[in-house]
Amino acid sequence: MTVQNEIIAFDEARAEAFANRFVGTLNEAALAIMTSLGHRAGLFDALAENPGLTSDALALKAGVNERYLREWLGVMVTSGVVAYDPHAGSYTLPPEHAAFLTRAAAPDNMAVTTQFIGVAASVENEMLERFRTGEGLCYGHFDRFHEVMAEDSAQLVVASLVDAILPVVPGLIDRLKDGIDVADFGCGGGRAMLRLAREFPHSRFFGFDLCADAFAATEAEARAEGLENLAFESCDLSSVQSVGRFDLVTAFDAVHDQKDPKGFLALIHRSLRKGGVFLMQDIGGSRDLEKNIKNPFAPLLYTISSMHCTPISIGQGGPGLGAMWGVETAQEYLAATGFASVETHRLPHDPINAYFVARP
Repeated sequence: MTVQNEIIAFDEARAEAFANRFVGTLNEAALAIMTSLGHRAGLFDALAENPGLTSDALALKAGVNERYLREWLGVMVTSGVVAYDPHAGSYTLPPEHAAFLTRAAAPDNMAVTTQFIGVAASVENEMLERFRTGEGLCYGHFDRFHEVMAEDSAQLVVASLVDAILPVVPGLIDRLKDGIDVADFGCGGGRAMLRLAREFPHSRFFGFDLCADAFAATEAEARAEGLENLAFESCDLSSVQSVGRFDLVTAFDAVHDQKDPKGFLALIHRSLRKGGVFLMQDIGGSRDLEKNIKNPFAPLLYTISSMHCTPISIGQGGPGLGAMWGVETAQEYLAATGFASVETHRLPHDPINAYFVARP
């Protein structure tokens, strides 16, 4: 049998549109990198607080070098982010833009999220090699991953934890006020447990993570405050049978990165006391590619999955589920590891993630 390749006509208009789109892609990629830099240097905050400044005055306010600042402003002005008055030589960040680019804008500060582009780029050489070998990465390969993840979590999880996230479990706030035992599995920077330890002094909080350096700063902060109801432990949760028994276990954006996601969930199931509850946040995409095409965050999520989530799991000997393992897979895994009741919630403040409430 002879199979003939279909001849596809070359569409000049389509080719030109694609080329023009990629001009935009290059410019937007450049803008993302410079947005990350501006966020870290506090430039958006300074612009929002001091509209109509010259580059010299803004450099003094922000504590940066004026020559480099002027180049950065060139990017922001030509990208339409910052307004420029050529007669006065002054720069202004419109309030509509400041609402998504300043620290005061959390949880809507998208400048925080642009930092993941730099994190991904920091392992490009290593990932080129892994594309050929199929091997994985470890956390030590990444530049600033724990720092960026902690800041992202601070505005998506920590800031909304008490008012928006915990209330998806009826009666949980009252139980925390009375006093229960809570554990965060894969706690990362530990900011969620720190927030709860401050908010609910009668409850006891424990954070477990593979990397002690991830929560070191938070642990020191808690110690300096004299918080006696918070403790952290460096622990490989893929190789232990028990870390204790708890009334509430949380896992924020942690399960899909694990060496053994099902084993991780089974450990959580074993760790719950009678009447206990598991609260899990994870990426709210689908495992089916076609269902993610209209998801406005899909290219970013697949990039982070390709450059971090998948290789981190593979590097531990895991399956490499990736960030886009899907709500469907999460629900199936929870059921397969013994959770009899699983509820899935979408919260208004967080368009990226899904929140799961699971009970044994």
